[in-house]
Amino acid sequence: MTLMSSRLDRSWTVLSSYQTFDATHCVDVFSRPNGTFGFEEFRLDPEDMGAWTPISYHSGHEYSSKADALRAARGVVSWLADLLDR
Repeated sequence: MTLMSSRLDRSWTVLSSYQTFDATHCVDVFSRPNGTFGFEEFRLDPEDMGAWTPISYHSGHEYSSKADALRAARGVVSWLADLLDR
């Protein structure tokens, strides 16, 4: 069973997931049934028993393409650009 944040609607489809090398943070880029895209940042803490916890409120923003959502994520998630540029 995959645990999903309550902030991600089950009708949304995760298209890409980017994770830090220490596996403590990730960003999911997703599409919605209405044709828009978005992203959310999560953290993974031992006390959360394996559940990813959202740490920002980015999932409410809508973008017209996956590329636009990823570009926005790069701009606000401090570690993401370094990961993607490797």
